[in-house]
Amino acid sequence: MIIAVTALKGGVGKTTTAIHIAAYLQQKAPTLLIDADKNRSALHWSREDTLPFFVASQAGSTRLITKYTHIITDTQARPEPEELEDLVQGCDLLVIPTTPNHLDVDVTIKAVELLQPLKANFKILLTKVDARTRNGREARKTLEDLKYPVFREEIPLLVAFEKASDRGVIVKDISDPRAKYAWGCYESVGKEIMAS
Repeated sequence: MIIAVTALKGGVGKTTTAIHIAAYLQQKAPTLLIDADKNRSALHWSREDTLPFFVASQAGSTRLITKYTHIITDTQARPEPEELEDLVQGCDLLVIPTTPNHLDVDVTIKAVELLQPLKANFKILLTKVDARTRNGREARKTLEDLKYPVFREEIPLLVAFEKASDRGVIVKDISDPRAKYAWGCYESVGKEIMAS
């Protein structure tokens, strides 16, 4: 399966999502994560070489692709319309993370408007959802009222993800009381991807 994780705005959990989907898929078959973002966030995350899958730069991935069953691409933030078209043609699923913040949701709606004429297979993932507020429910309702496909699972706003990034591991590999819950959310996303 070939998956691209993309967003028209930074700070929405794009790299965190790419890392954790790759970790889930690696449990099923060999998985490669391609870091196509100029910030090289996924490569930086993998600096300790402790992730359960291989991370390569876009330039360095060419020879590797045929060795892997699953390919995840962490795209650059704010791709141009031509780049979106290339992504649509080159992947099985586009995952679009967004926080429930109304500005991020508005940008996600703009992304979908660009993707719809391309007949893209995409699904929106609500990330950084604070359970103490109603933002997640309101964002979900807005997106579902527009008839956009939204993952059933939401990714909570947890410090555990920052700790995982700092240590170069996936969230289930850190000692944090909420780490298991955080990983379980991405497992649910992975199961939903595999079932589609």
